[in-house]
Amino acid sequence: MTSKATQLRSIPSFLLPCTQSRITPQARYLQTRVKATRIPRPTPFVPDTQTFLTVIGRNLSQHASKIPSWKALFSLTSAQLKELGIEPPRSRRYLLRWREKFRNGQYGVGGDLKYVENGEALLRVVEVPVSGNSPATATLTAGKRKIVVNVAAGGSALEKPAEQLEPVKGLHIKGAQTIVGPHVQPLKGGKAAKVVVKEGLWEDRRGHKIDGGERRQAEVRAKRRGEERRAAR
Repeated sequence: MTSKATQLRSIPSFLLPCTQSRITPQARYLQTRVKATRIPRPTPFVPDTQTFLTVIGRNLSQHASKIPSWKALFSLTSAQLKELGIEPPRSRRYLLRWREKFRNGQYGVGGDLKYVENGEALLRVVEVPVSGNSPATATLTAGKRKIVVNVAAGGSALEKPAEQLEPVKGLHIKGAQTIVGPHVQPLKGGKAAKVVVKEGLWEDRRGHKIDGGERRQAEVRAKRRGEERRAAR
């Protein structure tokens, strides 16, 4: 009996089953609020919790096993994430910020790609028609412009009508056909490239503190000036 009680205590309270008689008005309000929270659909590039935590970085992928489902990932409050052991507080704030961005369709590189296989998205350069009579150049056909598109592995962008091709956001073309952009890996031959799921792909880099944080800057700089004056004597 004691062993069973210990196991129950180790499980976060909001994950424990509860009877109808135990539901308080506050708990009922929380349940209603959670149900009302819009849960975004996974994307081909970010299909699960593990991948989401991996691409946003800050070592949050180590907590993937603590979050039971995609729905939980987008429903748990900061207090519940704390109860699951996601620390420090700045990591929870960072997770909640990225969670809201994803909910609003604000992805990092690759987030909106449709053709993804084993965490890799293939990119190619294609020519599409433009309005007007643009002249031909050494690297471009007359009346066309070049865009970067996502294609299925082994497939071709030419399998779809030109008007249905959507350019990949955040990438551009350098020279004749070199695809350039954050975390883009060129493929052999230079006619294609790929974006691969990896740790910190979308990570917001933290700035470096100079002379400590705001509270210590004055103290650190005053101490340095004193040392410089003593050294100059």
